[in-house]
Amino acid sequence: MSVDTYSETPKIKHLLEKESSLFQLSTTQLYYKILNNNEGELTELGAVNASTGKYTGRSPKDKFIVTEPSYKDNIAWGDINQPIDEETFLKLYNKVLTYLDQKDELYVFNGYAGSDKDTQLKLTVINELAWHNLFAQNMFIRPESKEEAQNIKANFTIVSAPYFKADPEVDGTKSETFVIISFKHKVILIGGTEYAGEMKKGIFSVMNYLLPMQDIMSMHCSANVGNKGDVALFFGLSGTGKTTLSASPDRKLIGDDEHGWNKNGIFNIEGGCYAKAINLSKEKEPQIYDAIQYGTILENTVVDERGRVDFDDNTHTENTRAAYPIHHIDNIVLPSKAAHPNTIIFLTADAFGVLPPISKLTKAQAMYHFLSGFTSKLAGTERGVTEPEPSFSTCFGAPFLPLNPIKYADLLGELIDEHDVDVYLVNTGWTGGKYGVGRRISLHYTRHMVDQAISGKLKDAEFTKDEKFGLNIPAEMEDVPKTILNPINAWSDSDKYREQADDLIKRFEENFKKFGSEVEDIAQTGGFNK
Repeated sequence: MSVDTYSETPKIKHLLEKESSLFQLSTTQLYYKILNNNEGELTELGAVNASTGKYTGRSPKDKFIVTEPSYKDNIAWGDINQPIDEETFLKLYNKVLTYLDQKDELYVFNGYAGSDKDTQLKLTVINELAWHNLFAQNMFIRPESKEEAQNIKANFTIVSAPYFKADPEVDGTKSETFVIISFKHKVILIGGTEYAGEMKKGIFSVMNYLLPMQDIMSMHCSANVGNKGDVALFFGLSGTGKTTLSASPDRKLIGDDEHGWNKNGIFNIEGGCYAKAINLSKEKEPQIYDAIQYGTILENTVVDERGRVDFDDNTHTENTRAAYPIHHIDNIVLPSKAAHPNTIIFLTADAFGVLPPISKLTKAQAMYHFLSGFTSKLAGTERGVTEPEPSFSTCFGAPFLPLNPIKYADLLGELIDEHDVDVYLVNTGWTGGKYGVGRRISLHYTRHMVDQAISGKLKDAEFTKDEKFGLNIPAEMEDVPKTILNPINAWSDSDKYREQADDLIKRFEENFKKFGSEVEDIAQTGGFNK
């Protein structure tokens, strides 16, 4: 990969060579530090539970990309990719390094992003907190030995100082929190937040710049492979079932969140999984539940005095998480890569209850839904949300896309054509009415539908076109009630269904206007019936 190292600048080199910089500690060594430093608590499952303080999720308004002439014109600047000038960045960067230099201990991990060695990114992660360092070890790809780690010359360095608070008036940030990417200096600078997911998503943003610039597709998706080598991708925003549906006992997991697609096939960008833990149970999600063991980091779960975890308790946040290395899942592919996909599943949690539980998409429809990236925000999950609200996240990952979304869509379209991939839209949300009136589509039925799509059983099935969205719906499916396949049949009042469907269509169309005339053909051929 054409990325020069920046890790051995004098100040970084100084931090790495300090006796107090603890390099490539084992899980047990980090456990000792976490517990001794009161950074977390041990649970009866063997996992450590840590609190992320007041930030229980990402801080998208505090994320910046450093402007620099060599790549300035490549970035899609705006609310997501906010600019910060190089001089301001370097001043803050040096302040953070000086702050870390004064710490009694720092934690350093060397590893990789990307299981395909041709496009692998070499990483150094410098952490103020021991549990953040264990998180990095869980989420990124681990070297096989400490000797291998010592020989890594990093292409990118993460500097994470959660207790360092920025002064917006002095440091050019919007708050005390900052996540700043410099492609010139090959650094991700993080401060003012204890939410460890900023490291993971920071590197994903970097890969979403570097890979497409080499005409390699980068994707916010999970992936698995069957016994016959058939590969499936699952795109979807948080809460749509991406991790749950890809963790199947009958298929081997490639990865649960971030992948690349090059001439060789699919490869995982990560070395671990970052699963939502709210309402987790062994009965519903046995693979994920069993992965929570010694070495796992839990975030913001509620733990009693005996170390028992209450996964149903959302006292701290709905966004409770479990971060574990991928080998905690028994049914995996190692190394985490496979052939070109046969099937792509777009997951959406439609809280309006009008999209079909499953529909087969044409290529134009696939491009339309990929660019739309639709799901729903639910009442009560965010302040001020009292009714279901549509949420559109371009390419199912807008917060992590530095380039123009059309670049990602064009790459996907070319790959769908080249490898003759079947694409399905799966609604894991509501049926028979909107949220609060209808009911959530059974996970049991969703699994059956996804299994039949992936197995190829739907290739020659009979399809009917629904009257509102122009989507191709299977006329019948094994072990799935016919009454739910076409959503209008699940509503007691068909006129109310049509009214709700028209409302959602208008929202789709309004959102799609932001792409302009550049995608007018996709809007015409892949959009909904008028």
